[in-house]
Amino acid sequence: MAERLRSDARRNYTRILAVAEEEVAAHGAAASLEQIARTAGVGSATVRRHFPTRRALLEAVSRKRIDALCARAQELTGIGDSRDALLTWLSEILAYCISARGLAAALSYDGPETDPVHENACSAALEEAAVPLLYRAVHDGAVAPDTTVADMITLIVGITMATEHHPTPAAQADRLFHLATTGLSPQSRTGDPLPAEAGSG
Repeated sequence: MAERLRSDARRNYTRILAVAEEEVAAHGAAASLEQIARTAGVGSATVRRHFPTRRALLEAVSRKRIDALCARAQELTGIGDSRDALLTWLSEILAYCISARGLAAALSYDGPETDPVHENACSAALEEAAVPLLYRAVHDGAVAPDTTVADMITLIVGITMATEHHPTPAAQADRLFHLATTGLSPQSRTGDPLPAEAGSG
């Protein structure tokens, strides 16, 4: 009897997760838990038993993408220019967040904890995966030493959410990401010196 209950629970979990993936893809982080329950053919209580919070549901839906990004961080560690490797990884997170609705919300730091990067499993996994990439870039002097993984993920989440309703979200997100990572001043973006009279009346 106990084994049958466990088997039923596993089937319910698999079914709920499959439906949740479709609902989140269609409606983003605001996907209705009640609609997920109806489509999966289970009660709302069953959904909440498997996913007690919306964050838990979004984490589960995002797990495969997070695993892929963690593996990608390992691939990039030690390859080529350290800054390029880090920015390549961050740009791929951004691309995932733009294309996979709900991922940015799963990574957002909106809880009351004082150490927000550990609020959820998704952020914790990316933090761990990014440590070697960030350490190498900082060691090479390519990134400011006080930069944290939480800073970088917050930047990605912010850009994603700010461009979500833009007519061309991917292009606008890429533009803002480039702007954020190269700086505002012309010399940091093009290598050309800033004219002495710039900003003068």
